[in-house]
Amino acid sequence: MKVIMNAAEMSRALTRIAFEIVEHYKGIEDVVIVGIETRGKYLGQRLAEKIETIEGPVPFLALDTRPYRDDSDNKPEKILVDEQLQDKRVVLVDDVLYTGRTVRAAMDACLVHGRPASTTLAALVDRGHRELPIRADFIGKNIPTSASEHVKVQVAELDDQDAVLIS
Repeated sequence: MKVIMNAAEMSRALTRIAFEIVEHYKGIEDVVIVGIETRGKYLGQRLAEKIETIEGPVPFLALDTRPYRDDSDNKPEKILVDEQLQDKRVVLVDDVLYTGRTVRAAMDACLVHGRPASTTLAALVDRGHRELPIRADFIGKNIPTSASEHVKVQVAELDDQDAVLIS
């Protein structure tokens, strides 16, 4: 395993993304940060905290996309309150953008629970190899990979350290 980003680099990338979000939306009015479980949830929470230090508090929600994936037989459950996303500017947060299928599931889940005014995507790592026409609006780091390589994001909340690894 090779370390691609250490804890300090991850923190700087999230700080930069926070500033980019505030600049993109010209503030945080009607912005909601939605962290895609599992690690995107923790990165999204950190992003919301960084935005709060820049511009003020921003709502944060965690989203389990598993019931909405095209490779799952699970039926979606009510996981968010409709009013939380209706007419809001949703920023989805994921750890690694790869095929795009998790992001598509997250967009489907958001639409079930309201109609956002807009949806953007923040990814800590974009490794390429998309299967769907999905791109990140805010990216911590582009890491060109081969399909045989594996990118692993570690977060202190689950893994006792912050790092991005590639094998």
